[in-house]
Amino acid sequence: MRWFPRGYGGERRSPEHLKRDGWHDQNVLVVSPDDHRLTWPERELIRQIGEKLYGKRDAKEACHA
Repeated sequence: MRWFPRGYGGERRSPEHLKRDGWHDQNVLVVSPDDHRLTWPERELIRQIGEKLYGKRDAKEACHA
C-alpha cells in the first residue's frame, strides 16, 4: 500500500474546494474582486485591499475573459 500526501494522486479537487481548504486549514483567503457572489461594496473593499497590499492591477491582467 502506498501513501500519498493530500493532493497527490486520485481525483483533482475543484478550485473552489482548494480555496475553501486553504481558508479552513491555513487561514488564506483567495477571492476575486470580480466574483459575482459579492455585492458592490464587498468587491470594492477587496479591490482597495489588493491595491494597498500589491499595487494597482495592469489593465491587460485585470480581464480574464
